[in-house]
Amino acid sequence: MDRVNCLSMLEAAMEEARRGLAEGGIPIGAALFDSAGKLLASGHNRRVQDGDPSAHGETDAFRKAGRQISYRDKIMVTTLAPCWYCSGLIRQFNIGVVVVGESANFRGGIDWLQENGIKVIDLASKECEQMLAKFIAENPALWHEDIGED
Repeated sequence: MDRVNCLSMLEAAMEEARRGLAEGGIPIGAALFDSAGKLLASGHNRRVQDGDPSAHGETDAFRKAGRQISYRDKIMVTTLAPCWYCSGLIRQFNIGVVVVGESANFRGGIDWLQENGIKVIDLASKECEQMLAKFIAENPALWHEDIGED
């Protein structure tokens, strides 16, 4: 999986992050792809919009993709490193590859995923990093609630 393909898949997650931001939510998007690069579903963090603490971008995309025979050959693409909750989902269903837009604002469970055999590709996207950094600076309370900090 080369960087060009990863960046192309990241665009679907970025569109979702922008959609979430336009709705007044946290700009984190995700998309689930099959091994051939076909988009199965995409979603975004809806915690603020739905008042649901479990409505993260990865879970939204995962739920929209519906039941799959296997997840080992699936690729989860997310604008931000998965939190512990979403890392657990990835590990539970053995999603084989995670493409991360950025991990500078939040490292999440990247190391744990890698220790458990999940391939993680961190693209270090400045666009992803800047979008979320701006949101955090403007909405620190919402951000800290989202990642479970008091």
